[in-house]
Amino acid sequence: MQAAIEIDGLTKDYYLGFWRKRPRRALDGLTLTIEEGEVFGFLGPNGAGKTTTLKLLMGLIFPTSGGARILGRAIEDVSMHHDVGYLPEQPYFYDYLTARELLDYFARFFRLSAEERRRRIGSVLDLVGLSSAADVQLRRYSKGMLQRIGMAQAILHQPRVVFLDEPMSGLDPVGRREARDIILDLKRQGRTVFFSTHILPDAEMLCDRVAVLVGGKLQGVGSPEQIVSIEVESLEVLFELPAGSALPPALEDAATQTGARYRIQVPEAQLYDALEGLRAARARIISVSQLKPTLEDFFLRLVGGEQRKHAVEISGGGL
Repeated sequence: MQAAIEIDGLTKDYYLGFWRKRPRRALDGLTLTIEEGEVFGFLGPNGAGKTTTLKLLMGLIFPTSGGARILGRAIEDVSMHHDVGYLPEQPYFYDYLTARELLDYFARFFRLSAEERRRRIGSVLDLVGLSSAADVQLRRYSKGMLQRIGMAQAILHQPRVVFLDEPMSGLDPVGRREARDIILDLKRQGRTVFFSTHILPDAEMLCDRVAVLVGGKLQGVGSPEQIVSIEVESLEVLFELPAGSALPPALEDAATQTGARYRIQVPEAQLYDALEGLRAARARIISVSQLKPTLEDFFLRLVGGEQRKHAVEISGGGL
């Protein structure tokens, strides 16, 4: 099967300063392969090089070295864009247009008939939850609504590959859920979705694989479980005590009470001893769950120390 996106040694330097310009590397030798039908998350702190990567893939800026192919075509091939949808991080549209007029404008680039334009526009407006505001000028839209119309224009022409730069930015909880539903629907249709984010729970929920970028350098690629490892750090026990019962002395310091319920965290090796103590206290066990490292834990480890300092420096440069 042909890969949807192939990135080979993609590098971008920016030159800063006025008189004696010095290079700053925003992206350093990025190499990735994304298969067709994947939802691929591109993770990293602000300034890590995520937006630079997407702009390079879209041909908005040019690489210092390296290259990439989308659906087997070089990113310099303009015809590639017919099969690609793109939502920038901060979309800007002509604000005197209504949502319906804006989408009709974009649909004309793909030479769709008037009837087909009307059908697709109605469908994507329903999908992003903007049907009731279809004839309202964009200048009256909130940031979250503009983000939704940006997603609508990105998928209007039914592209095979969709690039989304921080698609959850500015959305309220309902909007974020709708955006997640859109991404999952695109996956069900067999489309490839490549999205950047620093909202790690969204990546854990949606992605087949993720890549972590810090300071312009790739730090890891794999499924969310592979990235953070499946090692169990500890177990959490949630329980209730009957009236008149007291906590076992060995668990008094470890237990946290919330209302009528208690929770304790114990190493896996100590679980059965803890359960035996709770049984003796006639506790009602509500749940026992594993506590594993999350993508956020992995991410914070990567940006610790010198890497955190470098990420802040890059972020200050606005790359």
